Amino acid sequence: MALILQLETSTSSCSVALALDGQVLALKELNERNAHAGMLTLLIEEAMTESGKAFSELNAVAVSMGPGSYTGLRIGVSTAKGLCYALDVPLIAVNTLEAMTFGMKSAYEDDSVFYCPMIDARRMEVYSAVYNPNMEEVLPVDARIIDENSFSELLKKKKVLFFGDGAMKCKDALSYDNALFISDFINSAAHLTALAYQKFKENNFVDVAYFEPFYLKDFLVTQPKAVR
Repeated sequence: MALILQLETSTSSCSVALALDGQVLALKELNERNAHAGMLTLLIEEAMTESGKAFSELNAVAVSMGPGSYTGLRIGVSTAKGLCYALDVPLIAVNTLEAMTFGMKSAYEDDSVFYCPMIDARRMEVYSAVYNPNMEEVLPVDARIIDENSFSELLKKKKVLFFGDGAMKCKDALSYDNALFISDFINSAAHLTALAYQKFKENNFVDVAYFEPFYLKDFLVTQPKAVR
């Protein structure tokens, strides 16, 4: 038996799922920017209450590890670590882009397309990767500035499904017949379920004390302009 609490805070979506042996028992979500700090613990409480499970029954906590929002990742990982320490359970880290692809495949499974999850970074930059229908990495996770040449070699040969909160801003630049776009995809803690359960069965845990989110890029602090 594997009762896993799953947290997704890498984008504007603040989402909590509770899964038993790879099946979601409860899901609580709020798609609102800057709500993570105030709402994450409340959503956790609601998910546990709805499922009728106690915190003492948890076997692990899984967290979306990034890439994504610096602040969101810090909140999610810090909360996950606190729960693991308090409950003495292991921590599972799931790559955000890989989890997004699992979620997209469950809604849009097509052996003829490749999957490109995109997380909005800034301006025309996105965190992205490309996976084939077997979930094998075709292009690695990277921070990419999107222009008319992005993914061109791939798009000449294959249909690519772009999704995530960074996808639609790239639509005009990626004007290929093989470029397909999903506008309403939202990150969810439910998307972590299959990967988290597999990692649990393999005892594939991270060190609670030393684990850090996968930021991909250094956090940049902008200085306010001086008032003259």
